[in-house]
Amino acid sequence: MRRALELAKRAQAEGEVPVGAVVVLEEKILGEGWNRPIAAADPTAHAEIQAMRAAAASTKNYRLTGATLYVTLEPCEMCVGAMFHARIARVVYGATDPKKPGLKSQLKIEGGVMAEECGAILSAFFAARR
Repeated sequence: MRRALELAKRAQAEGEVPVGAVVVLEEKILGEGWNRPIAAADPTAHAEIQAMRAAAASTKNYRLTGATLYVTLEPCEMCVGAMFHARIARVVYGATDPKKPGLKSQLKIEGGVMAEECGAILSAFFAARR
């Protein structure tokens, strides 16, 4: 967490929200990141995402099975979803986010549009891989 705090200070120095993150496996840092959505003009450039991208690049594997992600602020839903897909085993965070927004309260979500066609392409893809 100490390294994540150093990275949070880097984000702050760059005018970003001060959040830092590191991905660790077997006591070795695989990747690190700090908030960069403003500098990168990328709404997904949260510290956790940056750290997971760096870890995936260093291991040449998008699956970070068994890794722990340390982050200075409670992760948002986007980051938790990415952690799930990356197979992160454990998340340790510092500060709780009292203003953490819920996705359903901020987005209009509509499903089922061309559901048959969308499902068919996915089913065909996975059937071909088996």
